[in-house]
Amino acid sequence: MTDHSSTSAPSTSLLERVQQIWFHETYRGYLIQGVLLVAILWVALSIAQNVSENLARQQIASGFGFLDTTSGFVISQRLVDYSETSSYGRALYVGFVNTLAVAIVGIVMATVLGFAIGIARLSSNWLLSRFATSYIELLRNVPLLLQIFFLYFGVLRTLPFPQEAFSIGQLIFLDNRGLHFPMLAYGADGLFLSVPELGRFNFAGGANVSPEYLSLLLALTLYTAAFIAEIVRAGIQSVPTGQIEAARALGLNRRKVLRFVVMPQALRVIIPPLTSQYLNLTKNSSLAVFIAYPELVSIAGITLNQTGQAIEVLSIAMIVYLTLSLLTSLAMNLYYARTEVAGK
Repeated sequence: MTDHSSTSAPSTSLLERVQQIWFHETYRGYLIQGVLLVAILWVALSIAQNVSENLARQQIASGFGFLDTTSGFVISQRLVDYSETSSYGRALYVGFVNTLAVAIVGIVMATVLGFAIGIARLSSNWLLSRFATSYIELLRNVPLLLQIFFLYFGVLRTLPFPQEAFSIGQLIFLDNRGLHFPMLAYGADGLFLSVPELGRFNFAGGANVSPEYLSLLLALTLYTAAFIAEIVRAGIQSVPTGQIEAARALGLNRRKVLRFVVMPQALRVIIPPLTSQYLNLTKNSSLAVFIAYPELVSIAGITLNQTGQAIEVLSIAMIVYLTLSLLTSLAMNLYYARTEVAGK
């Protein structure tokens, strides 16, 4: 009779070891994550290999060498130096700066307007409260692209020509060519105030903001402010009424109660959803392509059509937006951490 005890013991021990690892929550988590990581890497490598083979079959060059090639197209609206002889890399940089010009100014304006509308909705003044409510319901429920079209084609493009422009104090002018206003400039004698002056066909001097930029900025500001207003309202209403009553009992007026008691506590509720609205505003700026404002997506589309480097161009655009989103989230998280500490 053969004794199998010596051969079966190692198998039983191995099985028990596997069971211990599997039923251990930490080890099981590592195992699942490892398998998932391998699967993701395998899919990514398969896609990369497939793309490389397709590009080679169609004789399309890959890589980012095209960024140093002359672009050959004009960008009429820009904040940095650029000409037709500049490279595609420079053109994409112009689009990136134009995107920042919309996003940063839009975030500031939407924040100010959103907080004002949100506070107004809680006002005891019936007319002011109803106005704020109507604003929120109207702007939130009309598609953003439709608002951009309305402001661009229905408002700004229907304004009079420069010869009949609306003016404020003969310093600020608004017409179908955009908004013209004074700005500081450098000359032979140093710094001076450059004031727009009407020429034969358009204004010269000062600063000019195009209708495309204005319509995009106003639409993003008005639309995002409606959502911020609701966030602010919810944040203020989250503050216990007992603290407000206690502050009033101490003799603080409404303005001081709002500034020193309500808002410091409400911010801890407001900041997380407010961050999402900032990210949405930045990403929604890509709708500028529909009104020919040369932001990043618009210029990326032109570059893609001329070079055929679809993967590289789209990758650059995605990385830029991802970076902007991560930086915005980081800044807001740091500010949120400060409000948390201040509230303890």
